[in-house]
Amino acid sequence: MKVLKFGGSSVANAENIKKVIEIVKDKCRHDRLIIVASALAGTTGQLEKCGELAGRGEEKYKQILKEIEKNHLIAIDGLFPLKDQGGTKAEIKLILNELEDICLGMFLLHEMNIKTHDRLLSFGEQLSGLILSESLNFYGVSMQYVDARQLIITDDTFGRAHVDFEETGRRVEKQILNAGTHVFVSGFIASTPKGVPTTLGRGGSDYTAAILAALTGSEALEIWTDVDGVMTADPAFVESALPLKKLSYSELMEMSHFGAKVIFPSSIQPVMKKNIPVWIKNTFHPHVPGTLIDKDGTPDGKLVKGLSHINDVVLLTLTGGGMVGVTGIAARLFSCLSLQDVNVIFITQASSEHSITLAVSSSDMEKATKAIQQEFEPERKLLRVDDLQVERELSIIALVGDNMKSSLGLSGKAFDVLGKNGVNIRAIAQGSTERNISFVVLKKDVTKALNVLHERFFLARYKKVHLFMAGVGNVGKTLLQQISEQYDYLKKEYALKVEVVALANSRRMLFDEHSIHLKTGIKRLLSEGETMNRTLFLQKMKALNLRNSIFVDNTASAEIADLYETVLKSSISVVASNKIASSDTYESYKRLNDIAMAMKKKYLYETNVGAGLPVLKTIRDMMKSGDKILRIKAVLSGSLNFIFNHFTEGKVFSDVVAQAMREGFTEPDPRIDLSGKDVMRKILILARESGYPLEPEEVEINSFMPESLMEMPSVEVFMGALSRYDEHFEKLRREANAAGKKLRYVSEFDNGKARTGLRMADATQPYYQLDGKDNIVLIYSQRYNEQPLVIKGAGAGAAVTASGVFADIISIVNQ
Repeated sequence: MKVLKFGGSSVANAENIKKVIEIVKDKCRHDRLIIVASALAGTTGQLEKCGELAGRGEEKYKQILKEIEKNHLIAIDGLFPLKDQGGTKAEIKLILNELEDICLGMFLLHEMNIKTHDRLLSFGEQLSGLILSESLNFYGVSMQYVDARQLIITDDTFGRAHVDFEETGRRVEKQILNAGTHVFVSGFIASTPKGVPTTLGRGGSDYTAAILAALTGSEALEIWTDVDGVMTADPAFVESALPLKKLSYSELMEMSHFGAKVIFPSSIQPVMKKNIPVWIKNTFHPHVPGTLIDKDGTPDGKLVKGLSHINDVVLLTLTGGGMVGVTGIAARLFSCLSLQDVNVIFITQASSEHSITLAVSSSDMEKATKAIQQEFEPERKLLRVDDLQVERELSIIALVGDNMKSSLGLSGKAFDVLGKNGVNIRAIAQGSTERNISFVVLKKDVTKALNVLHERFFLARYKKVHLFMAGVGNVGKTLLQQISEQYDYLKKEYALKVEVVALANSRRMLFDEHSIHLKTGIKRLLSEGETMNRTLFLQKMKALNLRNSIFVDNTASAEIADLYETVLKSSISVVASNKIASSDTYESYKRLNDIAMAMKKKYLYETNVGAGLPVLKTIRDMMKSGDKILRIKAVLSGSLNFIFNHFTEGKVFSDVVAQAMREGFTEPDPRIDLSGKDVMRKILILARESGYPLEPEEVEINSFMPESLMEMPSVEVFMGALSRYDEHFEKLRREANAAGKKLRYVSEFDNGKARTGLRMADATQPYYQLDGKDNIVLIYSQRYNEQPLVIKGAGAGAAVTASGVFADIISIVNQ
């Protein structure tokens, strides 16, 4: 024998009921069945509303009664041919007439007591039971209808009646075990020994099914719903949630208590005691295996089986020096809440006995607060207990798994990943069984917290990273292209999804929390984007509150660089090809790095020097290993090296600069490169990364550009005037050429001092043969004193710079 229970969504309408019939027809070929069903989806809520309106004397309840009647008659129309509808509709009408009489009585009396409330709610299952049992018989499944009110006997605790298992067992034996046929029983409803209707409370239909499975010694209980089983997390919050193949009773109890909606915890108690396996199956995907729940679970499975959460909770904290060492404080606290029927969801107490913190539903907050304040008013007047602390807008998250008790450092892993994503934990509790770790977070952080935990404990197929990108010029556009080209590879090989959720340029910004298509993103930005506003961009980025967020700055804007501090304080990492922030005052540079460390975020700017070359990483690794940087010689401008390598006999300087601009080797304003300012920033950053607190004004710049030319009011005017100075630059070229040398813009750092300037390099110098846009960095240290460590390669261009930015992004993801 098996018990099959179908929830409200499974019997919501005729189409769904036909799916139920097909499942039952298939199952009844192999086993004798007991079928239990809930009310049609939404009916219980409609009955609740009817009672509220009628009890307040509002005639609007009549309209809801009409909707209930309409829904059930439409279901009959969809299940039976016209000639076979009459009998079922007549019986439905009799039940509805009784329902209407009860509502009228409440309307006239302006009252709905708990006894009447139970009777009112029982009509949902009466109506669905009649339709389900009749339709099963009509479609060839011989089914005996047993009125649950004549079968399941309870006390008169209306709203949450307690089952008399002894009497119910006798009736089950007589009406079901001796029946010899398939049986249909409505869920949720029962009655007192005197026949007064009662209900079994929340999860009542599951409870009905579990009672019948236990009392009949059934082979299994199958709960048919609208999901493919118990999920690793709520799919409404975690899109990567997966169905679990198997759970233990204990794991299910823990997950259900903390919000998993498949089954209510107490509902499985009867089958749990008898070790009857429970299957959670999907009515709409009947061939999906579903989730098996039994006493064993999966001993060799994952440490964390799943995540559950409860929203809308309130933390209440009772503190005071007068609580320390005083017996009975906790007893009084929980007793006063129990008297007010307040359910305590979560408890934690300081070992000092100075405080007790508990969580209750927000709906219980007022009566809980009032009860505690009244109970401890005498102590408060004597200053032995402080005013009750109340924290609202919170959620509880629980990590659940039988194998957690055998794992070391699991809590640390959870708290580390939450901290890195800016999720503050307000309270923590762990049960003595160690199969549950629960913590309280802000409600606004619950989606982010669930997702990062889901990813951290390998419950997700993919780890998702969210990029907020400012700057879609040469570097930004190329970065989007590179991410697009690597997207499938990263997803397949590293289970990583890199999603761009915001794009901005100096004029427009575009947000899409689901993802901006990489190939059409810039087009969307230009056509759909709203006016760019730095403050609003920051506000939207913070409001989205997405996990694994990274702000990527591909601009050369000081205004965008000014956002870094706030971004880092918002628990969002920063990747910047923009050099402005790192070359600002030393105080500002250090503050940003300190904030990143304090917030457990990353501030990476590898491309500030050498584009995609690992210059900064190499220096950091040397410093970490105990080496000391003594001096640096370098050609740090791929832009200037490109220009001087292409400035050969027969070419004019102004044309070469224009070519470098067109090919993306200079800043948008080439004067930044030509002035040596860009190189000054780079050598300054290298000095700082080497441990020297250098300021920008301490770097000596020897400019080769005429001052009057550099003072032109705009890039356009500058480029127009540049050709008038071509002879000046040609003279420099010929002078170097005549001496057998090449023009190189060289940076040096030595003995705490830095300088940059144009040099004529001879063949003995390592940067003489520097090709194209290459950079070269020679690092002299205590370990590399006589023979420097040399880093050489392409140091400019959109492709290598974007590649360096991409590498920084991946570095953050892999931390």
